[in-house]
Amino acid sequence: MREPFIMEGEEKVFVPELVPELVVPDLTNFELKPYVSYRVVEVSQSEFTARDLFDAVYSEKVAQDWKAGVEEEETHARALEEMLSKEEAWKKARQTGSDIFPADCEGQKSLKIDF
Repeated sequence: MREPFIMEGEEKVFVPELVPELVVPDLTNFELKPYVSYRVVEVSQSEFTARDLFDAVYSEKVAQDWKAGVEEEETHARALEEMLSKEEAWKKARQTGSDIFPADCEGQKSLKIDF
């Protein structure tokens, strides 16, 4: 299990968001029972692959670039990276659920992490 700390130099910094917790609903006086009828239709769903992820996120941009005549791989990569500004990327990296989210990240612009 991963420790709920990150290292800043020699110092361990506690990150509350890294503490595992179970979220369980209170089912007191809940009238429905956990039952699935044997008559229910079986649902099968294929595995979500890397190709599916690419199609969902980048395929439209790549198709537009291809129609516009952009053929260099580096140009595609640069265009996809430039979709977020530095500030937007910094904010997304520090949102709840990201890998790093120190409690005092508001005032920090850089954070050195040693794993």
